[in-house]
Amino acid sequence: MSLNARLEPVLYLFAGLFGVAGVALAALAAHGGGEANLAASASAMCLAHAPALLALALGNTRLRTAWLAGLLMIAGTLLFAGDLVTLRFSGSSLFPYAAPTGGWAMMLGWLAIAAGAIFRVRT
Repeated sequence: MSLNARLEPVLYLFAGLFGVAGVALAALAAHGGGEANLAASASAMCLAHAPALLALALGNTRLRTAWLAGLLMIAGTLLFAGDLVTLRFSGSSLFPYAAPTGGWAMMLGWLAIAAGAIFRVRT
């Protein structure tokens, strides 16, 4: 079994979790007051990456780099959105540069998708 196939349930899981978190954070941003911009930014990243993870799960047999892209997007979204939510509720960061590290991981995930055009699955 390929790494892509083994990771498929994880991609589905995080696609669903990021989707629900994105909607909940959007509601918090709209109705929660306080630092609404933090929740809105976290929501946007969750909602942007949920369908990307779903697409990676669905297309894992055709994209050799799906596993790498998925792991980078999951880690990046957790770090970025998690840092903003932690900052919103506790006033402190997860750790220094957590959000920028997550941002870089998400960008590398998108580049891993682009790399899949070069490292094609042979059919």
